[in-house]
Amino acid sequence: MTTLKDKIRDRSARVGVIGLGYVGLPLASEFARRGFDVTGFDIDAAKVDDINAGRSYILDVRDDDIAASVREGRLRATTDMSHLRDMDTIDICVPTPLRKTKDPDLSYVVQAVDAMKTHLRPGQLVILESTTYPGTTDEVVQPALEEGGLKAGVDFYLAFSPERVDPGNPTYTTRTIPKVIGGVNRLSTELACDLYGAIIETVVAVSSTQVAEMVKLLENTFRAVNIGLVNEIALMSHRMNIDVWEVIDAASTKPFGFMPFYPGPGLGGHCIPIDPHYLSWKARQNGFECRFIELAGHVNASMPAYVVERIGEALNTVRKAINGSRVHLFGVAYKKDVSDIRESPALDILELLHRRGAALSYTDPHVPKLQHGGLNLCSVPEDRTDGVDCAVICTNHRAFSYSAMVERFPLIVDTRNALKGVKAPHIFRL
Repeated sequence: MTTLKDKIRDRSARVGVIGLGYVGLPLASEFARRGFDVTGFDIDAAKVDDINAGRSYILDVRDDDIAASVREGRLRATTDMSHLRDMDTIDICVPTPLRKTKDPDLSYVVQAVDAMKTHLRPGQLVILESTTYPGTTDEVVQPALEEGGLKAGVDFYLAFSPERVDPGNPTYTTRTIPKVIGGVNRLSTELACDLYGAIIETVVAVSSTQVAEMVKLLENTFRAVNIGLVNEIALMSHRMNIDVWEVIDAASTKPFGFMPFYPGPGLGGHCIPIDPHYLSWKARQNGFECRFIELAGHVNASMPAYVVERIGEALNTVRKAINGSRVHLFGVAYKKDVSDIRESPALDILELLHRRGAALSYTDPHVPKLQHGGLNLCSVPEDRTDGVDCAVICTNHRAFSYSAMVERFPLIVDTRNALKGVKAPHIFRL
């Protein structure tokens, strides 16, 4: 009898991926490129149609790779969850946002598990990749999947492996980023390691699903806290008339004991602004208050308002108010060279400026249209930005002509140090 381990080894295992976004599509594409038969599942029919037509909507996945895999019959997508019963392995890569109360929202995970449990069969391997709090796999996913009578670790296999995606990073990809894996028992961990080991250079097994879940939260909370620290140092340095960017550059020359983090207009993306809330929520359930983590969150959340304050200070130097001034943002994506606007601080900055009566416009080659709150804007070509009172660099895309900005605009607020080395009275930094 052919075992799941054998199927993974000879790449005859049928791989399913639920959720075809920034995590799921690169993963599905990598499995297909390495010779597996892959089916992607998503409730968004437009995404399914794009994939089946050989088109990618994710920056890090090439159209050519999708088209080749589809053409060779190794990749397909569907909205029909009944095909889950045909899969040997299933990765869950759905969003885990926050509710307005800052509590975890596991509704997408629950929907995916509900779709799976109807079609679960013996011998399947299920892996949750969605970032969540420690205990989710054991306390939410496992009981739901066991409702039909099958036992995790015995009749089917269950593991957690946190996604580690860095959109727009050409060096660290799905294949080259080490994969942490923790199963509900030894065999589940072993099978998940075998599966990922077939497509990823390095796999790191840990002792439990909860350890694996905690790893992801530590990674991003580490970044959030350190960014909160350097943002506070930036606020302090401004009060003391010290160039925080020069301070960081000089401190970075120390070969040990220091890791540079950089201030900015706020936190963006799906992970860093959200994951610490998952950790602090779970800690509160266990009677522990994460005061240090939550303080960093307050500092980071205040940065968009501070940027607006700096814009007001810049306009005041030419005796203008925000109300009625034309303010133009360069970049609305949460990081450079990507199209992802999730949790982007630029959205908060736009909303705050709108409330104060600014006439708003933006340029972002990766985000052609933007709808947020009461705003409905289209990206303006960089060379058609005449009449701007103040330009704000929110995202330091490589496509921008920074030297031209210095000449074109009467005032510039640079939140990313994109104009490093340029000294001019009309340039204002954090």
